[in-house]
Amino acid sequence: MPNLSLNLTRSAAAHPDQVAIRADEYELTYAGLDDATARVATALREKGLQVGDRVAVMLPNIAAFAILYFAILRAGGVAVPMNPLLKAREVEFYLTDSGARLIFVASASVDEVTRGAEPTGAEVVVVSSHATELIDGHDPLTEVVDRADDDTAVILYTSGTTGRPKGAELTHHNLARNAAVTAETLVQLGPDDVVMGCLPLFHVFGQTCGLNAAIATGATLTLLVRFDPKAALEVIQRDRVTVFEGVPTMYGAILHLPGREQYDTSSLRTCISGGSALPVEILHAFEKAFGTILLEGYGLSETSPVASFNHPERERKAGSIGIPILGVQMRLVDDEGAQVEAGQPGEIAIRGHNVRKGYWGRPEETADSMKDGWFVTGDIATVDEDGYYFIVDRKKDVIIRGGMNVYPREVEEVLFEHPAVAEAAVVGIAHDTMGEEIGAAVALKPGATATPEELSAFVKTRLAAYKYPRRVWIVDALPKGPTGKILRRSVEPPVDA
Repeated sequence: MPNLSLNLTRSAAAHPDQVAIRADEYELTYAGLDDATARVATALREKGLQVGDRVAVMLPNIAAFAILYFAILRAGGVAVPMNPLLKAREVEFYLTDSGARLIFVASASVDEVTRGAEPTGAEVVVVSSHATELIDGHDPLTEVVDRADDDTAVILYTSGTTGRPKGAELTHHNLARNAAVTAETLVQLGPDDVVMGCLPLFHVFGQTCGLNAAIATGATLTLLVRFDPKAALEVIQRDRVTVFEGVPTMYGAILHLPGREQYDTSSLRTCISGGSALPVEILHAFEKAFGTILLEGYGLSETSPVASFNHPERERKAGSIGIPILGVQMRLVDDEGAQVEAGQPGEIAIRGHNVRKGYWGRPEETADSMKDGWFVTGDIATVDEDGYYFIVDRKKDVIIRGGMNVYPREVEEVLFEHPAVAEAAVVGIAHDTMGEEIGAAVALKPGATATPEELSAFVKTRLAAYKYPRRVWIVDALPKGPTGKILRRSVEPPVDA
């Protein structure tokens, strides 16, 4: 597959007057987006961009992100998306590690970015929501720079759960193929669809399944700068959103929003969940409340991201992440890399068109993540006789209590069954005799009440004695990452818990 940005050029030719990007009252057609992208590509060339150069984009969900993203690719560069909430020292690390000599930011971030960029020598460019200062006065770059399938298109930094973030090199082929399979065989997107863009575009989920999938099929992407359940419902009603994509906490927030019934969400035909395991209770409750289908998939930054999915035309199994997508293989392996038997937990290993080229500048870590040509994910799962995978937990999150393995997700699933629980995170707590003890941080639904003792007893009656949380504490909210994914590693018990 050549340059990923050709998806935009093709859709502009086929659907020139179709709205490509909508952000509040602002609309940009496919013809307009293609023209803006071509003009900004010229501006990048004038700033000295050469083929293969990295360009950082540190913007929220605004039209300028999409314009710059495709302009960088069109001109032959490599996009380095960054979270706009990063602080100066983090900005310095990303720029130094990627070698980006140019970074585009919104005015709200300019002071922090300038401090971070100064030691690196990178040029900081402030852009408005519609990137008009880059578009105006530039002729369009008519040609799209030819790129090979295995040329790097984007460097996406992992969340750094095991240390400093690593840059996953995703190729033009990785991203184009993953977006195509997602759009055409899984979500079945088309020009009549309106996709909700509340997932951050700097994140692989929002970028592939939202931006790239919509652009490849001529659909409309309607942007929300920051997720809020009320704002999301307002946009669904206003723009007649047909496809909603989010992480489990987003579905929980919408489901538990007081007054959600007043919004017209009848346009929704499909909802997609990823990023972390979707509690079965939330899946069933959301489908019942909104009369739509909620499909769960699985993937990582390193897999572009989609690796498996609950195909809409096949049997659905609640709690499953589905089967491998077209062109991708999955299997479960033990610590030595040997395949485990069906029904037994093992680490997910993946190979296919979606697996990243490598970690930028880290050949040893790239090699360590591969076993016999398979990318090992660090996620533990089981697979049934029909080939459906079920996430058990992160390998590094497994709690070992008295020599017995306890998977936090299993305990969390039970906590979600309690009528007062909105969110839960189960973690291991150091213990003198047991090695680790089971702890649970719980956020309650609005207006609900429950005591730690009640919640502990609730789990005790439903799981083996070694699995129930001995320590439970109530919190207002749980720590979350940029996509809304709960961060277990940031959960700590209070001193008196």
